[in-house]
Amino acid sequence: MPPHLALAPPVQGYIWKVHRDPGTEKWELVMRSHQLWEALAESIHNQGLDPLQTLGWKKTGSMLVGRTANECSALKSRVEQLLEAGLEASFLSCDDLQSEEPALMLGSEGGAAFVPDDYQIDARCTVAFIEKGNRYFAAEGRYAEFYYEPATSLLRSESSGDVVAVQTSKNTLYSKKAIIVAAGCWSGSVLHDLIKHSEIELDFPVKPRKGHLLVIENFKSLNLNHGLMELGYVNHKSATLSSTTTDSGSGYDANTSPVSMTATMDMSGRLVLGSSRQLVGFNTEIDESVITQIWERAGEFFPILKQVSLKELNKSREVRVGLRPYMPDGKPVIDHVPRISNMFLAAGHEGEGLTLALGTAEMIANIVLGNPQKVDPAPYSMNTVSGV
Repeated sequence: MPPHLALAPPVQGYIWKVHRDPGTEKWELVMRSHQLWEALAESIHNQGLDPLQTLGWKKTGSMLVGRTANECSALKSRVEQLLEAGLEASFLSCDDLQSEEPALMLGSEGGAAFVPDDYQIDARCTVAFIEKGNRYFAAEGRYAEFYYEPATSLLRSESSGDVVAVQTSKNTLYSKKAIIVAAGCWSGSVLHDLIKHSEIELDFPVKPRKGHLLVIENFKSLNLNHGLMELGYVNHKSATLSSTTTDSGSGYDANTSPVSMTATMDMSGRLVLGSSRQLVGFNTEIDESVITQIWERAGEFFPILKQVSLKELNKSREVRVGLRPYMPDGKPVIDHVPRISNMFLAAGHEGEGLTLALGTAEMIANIVLGNPQKVDPAPYSMNTVSGV
């Protein structure tokens, strides 16, 4: 595969609150996860390390932008909600935005909801840091890595029915406390394969939702000071599968575009543009028409991009494609697997896996260990999922 067409998770790494809705079921988990991310960055700093180099941790602030009077009215209401929830937030008019983001052009009616205390991270650096820390426990027999070794079945106790081990293609991995399935959009098929020889019937309705990101190196014409996202992204992210399938096979209503504008600068100074969402199964092939839509959509907000064609950037661009675990109700499941007392599930975060990762890890650990919860786990119960 050419170096400018690399397959990687479609992650921009934002740990943002500007597009969140205070008072909704996920708000408590969002806020707890943010606290844990900030605590992790502080602990890294206290160890004498640089959170920017270690995690790609950067305080960028986040902006949710709109171009019409109606969109700005919605943004002002959102700012009021965020303020009532105790966050620092403000509405920026088109004139205010000129000093914050000179390249951003929204028109005379445009504006933005701004949360200055939001962060972004580099997913690859963060995963590498966590893996490195985990490996310190390998000598004690508390950690091991098994890559490219799929789980094939469960071994269960005849007397209690508890899972005692997971059989993989090469090894038998024994469990002393719990088995946790956290396989993203593959979690449904993994569960099916693991319990197919049991009497348990379980249909976990997670689906892969394909995403593209366009990453451009050495693009000096545009330098962003904050993370940006168009207001339409909020509705786009929560769009549900329609009852009929469109000609494109996406499964969305015909009037729904697969692209909404997001723009960030990563820790290396690369411009990262997105994003797309398509329900097209497990297909991870790069769709050049979607990349063109991402570029053109970004150009509507940053006219300077229209001065350059995608063909001119052919050697300095990278396309990332990945599959987000989409749930019909928009919430992950963090809970026991029914009828298997020591098996648990943490999946279905869609585009919020990075943001909610630490809160999810804490919640599932507390469920397994029987510890008091910091966040109400009820909204993430298997019982709330239709068909389970």
